[in-house]
Amino acid sequence: MTIRVNRRTALGLGTVATAGTVFGPSVPAAAEPGPAATTSAEPGQAGTTAAQPGPSAERRSAVARVAAAYRRETGRAGGNWQAYVSLTSPTGGDPLVAVAESADRRIEAYSVNKIAVAVAVLDKVDRGLLTLDQRVEVSAAIVVPGGDGIFSLDGAYPSQVTLGHVLANLLTVSDDTAVRLCGLVCPAAELNQILQAKGFPNTQVQPVANPNRFFLGTSTPRETHDLLQALVGGTLLTPSSTDVVLRLLRAPVAFTDGIRREMSSAQRARIATKAGWFADARHEAGVIFDAAGAPVLTYALFADGQPGADDYGATHPAVAARARLGRWFLDATDRVGGSGTRHRAHPHRPSNGG
Repeated sequence: MTIRVNRRTALGLGTVATAGTVFGPSVPAAAEPGPAATTSAEPGQAGTTAAQPGPSAERRSAVARVAAAYRRETGRAGGNWQAYVSLTSPTGGDPLVAVAESADRRIEAYSVNKIAVAVAVLDKVDRGLLTLDQRVEVSAAIVVPGGDGIFSLDGAYPSQVTLGHVLANLLTVSDDTAVRLCGLVCPAAELNQILQAKGFPNTQVQPVANPNRFFLGTSTPRETHDLLQALVGGTLLTPSSTDVVLRLLRAPVAFTDGIRREMSSAQRARIATKAGWFADARHEAGVIFDAAGAPVLTYALFADGQPGADDYGATHPAVAARARLGRWFLDATDRVGGSGTRHRAHPHRPSNGG
């Protein structure tokens, strides 16, 4: 029999959450939901709250359910987890924190930081320094051989694409060559300066000898979470650039192996998400919107140390855990509703060609 022990279990630590802020010090936010919180037994089923009626009680119950699901599923997956998860406040105040585990640890963010790269590029668009229809050259030398995405599959270079096409590939299929193409118009040093000026000193790419290239660098769960909240709150980019990012992250072709896996197409459209994977790390961060398009839950989930480092598919323990968490997150928040700026999903109309 194999006994799985992760770092938190070995140290005797559970999920760290700001329970005092949400519930008061006597009720831990990470406790398993009992009869007073929910009667839901399986993800996919609507839970019923037995707590005192009213939006406040329902939202507190949702926070407890999210925290308990996180503790259960990450323990099941094993390895190391660093995370920050919150629900929006119905009054527009500070978010209600469900999970804060190693939230300020600076770690390799991998492709989750492609959101930050896109933000920096679009900041230059907003300032009139770049345009989405300007062209960049895709040379054979700039293509990442064997990397994720579309450009490495073309096999015909040089070619030219618009900057909008680059961003579409960057944020949907997580194209690695698209990172280098972004570097042509926003070098590493400038990119880091833009992010620092916006209040994200830990979300930084790693420069290399070529000033137009970089590794995707670092972030913290809290900063990734806050960057996403600033994005949906409209304080990071102009409305048009905000729409570009959210439209791509919510697209049907965006990442579906994790948080969005066990959902209908309509439910997937309510979630803007970006995954990142390299070596033994499997990360994902994003925002869940309610049916009206208002943000309701923001998550930044960073995981490493699980078995199966060579498995980049849906069967990796951390990815499978995120798929179960996505279903729990959606169901737990369905009754509480979001708050803030609404971002409605763009209509998806399948085509048969012609």
